[in-house]
Amino acid sequence: MLTLVLFLTIAVLLSAVIDRVVPRVSLPLIQIGLGVVIAIFASSTITVDLEPDLFLVLFIAPLLYIEAKNADRMQLWVNKGPILSLAIGLVVVTAVIIGLALHSLIPAISLAAALALGAALGPTDAVAVSSLSKQISIPQRQWGILRGELLLNDASGIVMFQFALTAAITGTFSIADAGTSFLVEFFGGLLCGAVLGYVANLALRKFRDLGIESATFHVLYELCVPFIVYLAAQSMHVSGVIAVVVAGLLNVITPRTDSPSIARMNIVSNNVWEVLSFALNGIVFILLGTQLPASMRYAWADDTISNVSLILFIFLITAILMGVRFVWCVCLEWWHVRHPGHNGGEPRRFARQDVRDALVTTLCGAKGTITLSILFTIPMFMSTGARFPERNLIIFLGCGVILMTLLLATFVVPLVAPKKECKQSEIDARHNYFEVLSDILRNVIEELTAQQTKRNRRSTRVVIKAYQDRLANTKNMIDADDEAIVGLRSQALEWEQERALQLMDQGIVSADVGYDFLGRLERMERLIKHGAGRRFDLKRWASRVRIAYARLRRALVRALPDSKLTDSGEEMRSLQQETARYAVDILRAEMSKSTVAAEDASKLILEYEASIAALGNSRTSVTTSIRIADESDDIRRFAYRTELEQIQRMYEEERISRQEARNMRDNVMLMMMDLDDTV
Repeated sequence: MLTLVLFLTIAVLLSAVIDRVVPRVSLPLIQIGLGVVIAIFASSTITVDLEPDLFLVLFIAPLLYIEAKNADRMQLWVNKGPILSLAIGLVVVTAVIIGLALHSLIPAISLAAALALGAALGPTDAVAVSSLSKQISIPQRQWGILRGELLLNDASGIVMFQFALTAAITGTFSIADAGTSFLVEFFGGLLCGAVLGYVANLALRKFRDLGIESATFHVLYELCVPFIVYLAAQSMHVSGVIAVVVAGLLNVITPRTDSPSIARMNIVSNNVWEVLSFALNGIVFILLGTQLPASMRYAWADDTISNVSLILFIFLITAILMGVRFVWCVCLEWWHVRHPGHNGGEPRRFARQDVRDALVTTLCGAKGTITLSILFTIPMFMSTGARFPERNLIIFLGCGVILMTLLLATFVVPLVAPKKECKQSEIDARHNYFEVLSDILRNVIEELTAQQTKRNRRSTRVVIKAYQDRLANTKNMIDADDEAIVGLRSQALEWEQERALQLMDQGIVSADVGYDFLGRLERMERLIKHGAGRRFDLKRWASRVRIAYARLRRALVRALPDSKLTDSGEEMRSLQQETARYAVDILRAEMSKSTVAAEDASKLILEYEASIAALGNSRTSVTTSIRIADESDDIRRFAYRTELEQIQRMYEEERISRQEARNMRDNVMLMMMDLDDTV
């Protein structure tokens, strides 16, 4: 078991690396491929043998809770009609049609078992949909419907699967009994999830009232919630799946206390859930890959069905699945354009674009984690003790359909849907960027004000003043999407490096300080270019080696007893000022020649002049400033950490894109480097 966990963990990590190298191939397909490799080359080392009930608890419960917890309740409400139609109506219709078709094609598979496979193919996969949204432009309405569908159809598909599976195991089925049981499980799950979710939130508030504000306790408590809710609901003979979804939604709907400590705990919680979601989804897809060779081997060895027929069955089931979904989506789009309803629009003619939107919604309904998870819960034996008939064949067909839908979503959807482009005007995009940045800075100022005490008031005001200046000048910040200013900033750093080397050659600056400063400039350049390297440069490579050697030597000297290494703070400040003035002089000269954009150059000049002034002011306090400077540095580090947390929160709320969040984080990292390098 330990070997299996190790292989799965390494494979999940490796899939993340491959996903960065091959972005056009969706992450689920990469993970499936790694699972196949594990099954082929390590089949004698590892064995996958999980109990069905344990698999439900370990994978389905937390995954559903994560999806519900991150749900957009406004989108759920606005698109409630289409979402419920797809999540319940389409799941039932698809299960019935696929069940009847599969039973007629392969009579050896009972009708109940065929219906179970059809129900298992109902839920869509969150990872596949999310990965598609990064590559193509999905309309806002379709995106909201897909997100809501993948949350709710998990519950409906699993409940229907469990009823069909029970009928297949026991061999008896009654529509009246099934209907009654469904109502009891469905509404019982709703009530149980609401009650347990409320109790969980109430208990957490009571713990906080007792002074338990530990982030560790908060995260562990929240991690236990989906497992406790699921097991408690199952023990009461109601749907644990629906209970977990309701508890997760209640976690979103319940208002949270607005305080800095809780905000930090929520950020930690979101990060933990993000890691858990990635790991669980990755493990399930890799397990799918490990099952493919075995399923193919058993199915291929079955003399009752030819191999060609197996492939045709997979294509046929996929065609039925997508065909039914496409017709359903076309009907939804037709109803939407003919009956705008709450949107306040006028009815219009059903157009070709609406058909394309329906096709995008259809192909984005890829199957994955939940489908495979519930297929694994098919038991080996029936209630009579006999082996479950055609279990391997059912799992093989399910795996094949999952693979086909993922291939369609990965390679066909980009051909149908427009590529991801920024439809918003540049002015609106800049306005949104600076508006979010202003909110982040205001939140940091509020946090600093709340943490202010009589002892650190003077130091805190220094940091608050710096943030107020940033807030007042947000429009002068770097627009990192502008390649011209990125190139100009990189060129300015090269001018600083050039001046630093000149001062070192003239003996004005010591080698230790000079190489420390050059290392700082190298790191700044890598941050500005987001790690994009240059072509090999022997001179630059040799400089980096000298920098590394100088820093290592300084570290060793500091570690020696009776070290005589002198404080180089004043020398470093002088060097920073001199290189900044040198860069400003060149920028002004280039502006006079009109070789650079005046707007971009003026921005950099203002920044350099502000830096020169700040370095000059740092000399004004000699005795009293020592204590204040130390306190200000600690407070500034706290402010930077808070700012990074706020950036993460804005990204999770989808107020900024991943690129914008990375740009903001890089700016904070540059300021942290300035703080650490300025003595």
